[in-house]
Amino acid sequence: MIQNVFREKLRQAREEGRRVVAPLVGFPGLNLTRCSIKLAQQNYGEHFKVLKAIAQAVAPDVMFPLMDLSVEANALGRYTVFPTEDSATVVKEQFSLDELDRLREINISFDTRLMGYVETVKLMAIGLPESVLKGAYVTGPYTLAALLMGADEAAMATVLHPDDLRELCQFTTEKIQSYTRLLIAAGAQVICVLEPSAVMLGPDQFADFSARYVRHIVQSCRYAGVAAVYHTCGNTMPLVEKMAETGVDALSLDSPEVGIDLPAVARRLPPQVALMGNLNPTGVILNGDPAAVAAEVNTLLRQMESCPDFILSTGCDLPQETPVENVRAFVETGRAYRRK
Repeated sequence: MIQNVFREKLRQAREEGRRVVAPLVGFPGLNLTRCSIKLAQQNYGEHFKVLKAIAQAVAPDVMFPLMDLSVEANALGRYTVFPTEDSATVVKEQFSLDELDRLREINISFDTRLMGYVETVKLMAIGLPESVLKGAYVTGPYTLAALLMGADEAAMATVLHPDDLRELCQFTTEKIQSYTRLLIAAGAQVICVLEPSAVMLGPDQFADFSARYVRHIVQSCRYAGVAAVYHTCGNTMPLVEKMAETGVDALSLDSPEVGIDLPAVARRLPPQVALMGNLNPTGVILNGDPAAVAAEVNTLLRQMESCPDFILSTGCDLPQETPVENVRAFVETGRAYRRK
């Protein structure tokens, strides 16, 4: 088994009494390169310029491409719109399980937009400093199922048609694993599974329609020596044990404003699962000044003092309007902090 460099970075930080600092940042880099979201998400050269610019400006420990939940659904032929200044969106269409036989025939590795993200990761692997871990996002199995059939329909199917939904989630997992393998081959060292739609599920449903399938993705990552992170937006307090049971290296959780009590979560997790979060991405870091950001970061770090492998991050991706000087204050304050 190949060494997990994410785990090694956590170990080194723990021994030195410092924290790994990994804000979910990318979109603020658009302003540094005068690039639109549409252009970056459809031109991997421009996408990499954005990431390189923000990496040079704030120097985080881990970097991901721009967050985009439409990639896999678009590769499967779902109707997707591409606004100039907003992320691509999958439009709800009629869906039937009868379509699965045809969808199974689609080789998503031939999709030009999906492969653009793979090429972006390749450029990250060769063009960003070795000290920066290279991450990549994939859509979670339940969220991709919800994008295919509709969010309301997926939620109702957990009760009315669970077997049909399990079949669909098995299909989406297979496609996500294909994408994951491409990203790992391109040089991704961390795979973050984005599962926002699953936050509306109860713990048993979450285990049945998300966690059981994410476990397969985690296993694929583990055999390649790549770390796996499970990210779910919203109040996931009832779900964190189910998320941890997948064997992921870390949980990435939303901000206190949606109900996340990060110190309480830390007490509930097994020691091998790191915790990542959770500064509000639309709070002080967006609307305040560097001094206010530094104060909020220090407060969070003090709250997480007893958590050995806490990773300082944001609750979700930072908006494009986030001042770069505030992101820099976030990173520099986190990097300067030392555990007592």
